[in-house]
Amino acid sequence: MPAPRQLVVEADGGSRGNPGPAGYGAVVIDPDTAQVLAEAAEFIGVASNNVAEYRGLIAGLTAVRDLFPDTDVRVLVRMDSKLVVEQMSGRWKIKHPDMKPLAARAAEILPASSVTYEWIPRAENKHADRLANEAMDAGRRGGQWEPSSSTAGLDTRRAAPEPEPSGPPGDAAAGAAKVRAAMAAARPAPTRAPESPQAARAGQAPDVPQAAQAPQVGWGSAPDLGSPATFVLLRHGETVLTPEKRFSGSGGGDPELSAIGRDQAARAADAFAARGTVQEIVSSPLRRCRETAAAVADRLGLEVRIEEGLRETDFGAWEGLTFAEVRERFGSDLSAWLASPEAAPTGGGESFTEVAERVAATRDRLIAAYAGRTVLLVTHVTPIKTLVRLALGAPPESLFRMELSPASLSVVAYYADGNPSLRLLNDTSHLG
Repeated sequence: MPAPRQLVVEADGGSRGNPGPAGYGAVVIDPDTAQVLAEAAEFIGVASNNVAEYRGLIAGLTAVRDLFPDTDVRVLVRMDSKLVVEQMSGRWKIKHPDMKPLAARAAEILPASSVTYEWIPRAENKHADRLANEAMDAGRRGGQWEPSSSTAGLDTRRAAPEPEPSGPPGDAAAGAAKVRAAMAAARPAPTRAPESPQAARAGQAPDVPQAAQAPQVGWGSAPDLGSPATFVLLRHGETVLTPEKRFSGSGGGDPELSAIGRDQAARAADAFAARGTVQEIVSSPLRRCRETAAAVADRLGLEVRIEEGLRETDFGAWEGLTFAEVRERFGSDLSAWLASPEAAPTGGGESFTEVAERVAATRDRLIAAYAGRTVLLVTHVTPIKTLVRLALGAPPESLFRMELSPASLSVVAYYADGNPSLRLLNDTSHLG
């Protein structure tokens, strides 16, 4: 009996907006000769990064089946999506309803015993990544990817080992983000273009940037563009975990504000009372946000609405630990998390990609509910940074290049034509 045919599938997917215009790429390789046996890529319309990654996997496995329908094969799938690799390997549960049918479809293409999965850094997945970007570029032009248009070439070189992260300054999540930013800076980033939320959801090409207009004073101004839904983003005040630089998300304890945090909330309330612009208050369900929101609401005579989608990231088994403690106890998981926004913390926490999908859906609901009004959103580091990133149409790496202090203010306005405007970031002048 002949030995099984050994093959490698490298697959990738991307979304410019997450969710936004999305595409995937996949390549089948003979590992003995490094010969490319097949390429596949497709623009799939509006989808999330995770959906695009799974579609790339499905395309790669399908290409193997079509190439060798009557041959016993052994396939090594190599992807930079920690989520897909861990879920298809059976080590992570599949919680998102959009992922379950895709995972089932991928599992049916070839016998489970013939496929193994390996996570690789993005720098080692250049061929599939390039195909995915070619597909998204074709979709932006109103067409589909054609094999004759591909400029992808197999790069068999392996990236140099990534630097060992050192203990971060500031809060644990923000410090870890800085390490990730340094790592990402050494990698080639795909070309991305800012796009409006409506254009992203419709799969349209991004608008050509217009000349910047002179800034206008006030959070509810710019009447020539219509009255926007203006989100004043207030990070909660300090808890006892904040100065200790511990992971504090939504999966562990629910700490209250410290004495310093209560003072910060009171100062924020004074500032809002003086400005008199806030018309509604919406808060994360976590206690530190509810207490911060209540301090403002009491001064303004407003009620607080609780919004589940504004909660902080679930950091899984890392909750309550410092960055150094996580590195000591869960080193390999931490390395994977630092290398990919799709990797989740140990124990079933949320990836930054999952948080972005949740926050984007919450943003859309709130824009529809509060069109033309100024709303105070009391929330956490990751949701605020995510809202800012999405407003700018910036790549995921930008999330890791922002600083947000406790009780700081940021402002994003959303106009009726779909164009958001970042007006303020990490303002702490009211705390002085």
